[in-house]
Amino acid sequence: MTVASPNIIRASGLTRVYGRGKNAVSVLKGLDINIPAGKLIAFKGRSGSGKTTLINLLGALDRPTEGTIEFAGNDITRLSDRERDEIRRTQMGLIFQSFALIPLMTAYENVEFILRIAGVPVKDRKAAAESALEQVGLKSRMHHRPFEMSGGEQQRTAIARAIAHKPQLILADEPTGELDTRTGLHIIKVFRDLVQQGLSVVITTHDPAIMEIVDQVYELEDGQIVATR
Repeated sequence: MTVASPNIIRASGLTRVYGRGKNAVSVLKGLDINIPAGKLIAFKGRSGSGKTTLINLLGALDRPTEGTIEFAGNDITRLSDRERDEIRRTQMGLIFQSFALIPLMTAYENVEFILRIAGVPVKDRKAAAESALEQVGLKSRMHHRPFEMSGGEQQRTAIARAIAHKPQLILADEPTGELDTRTGLHIIKVFRDLVQQGLSVVITTHDPAIMEIVDQVYELEDGQIVATR
């Protein structure tokens, strides 16, 4: 899916404060960022730098205390919770470090369940789930449950679940954090292939090897972007 703007996301003046008064903690401090469409982007930074908070804001999982976020030309900070949920279900794919798979469901069932939530018609779900699993190289493992799969296979299942409904944007918080380097690089190759197909992918990472193969890196420190390369 193509996006008219060269940026899939434009965020301006993002501030996120948790707590009030003397207990208030500012995690993001007036941050500005543009995320180009059709690229593989990484956020790097130490623990507490604001990476996960930023991912949660961009993914409409949280609201900024101040500032605006435009996703595909729409200001999602002004939308209702229901409208934000709809955008997240239909136009975004979220991937977490912990995989977050349903343990008693097979890989196929995990993917098909998300398609149900996204409102994909029943007649289209089987083909969409199988296609997504094939894209990540798991078609032959689709009837295995998470405990029967390696960490890399579980993460690829999580990616298949995130892409099955054909979103515009994938957001992944430390997607290789629980994996060895070789498996982690394989996961990044999957992301690279998705970008070649026109998706936009944003990840957080601590891995220097991964930072060498993404399109752009934004470094966060104390709630601000301090470097870009």
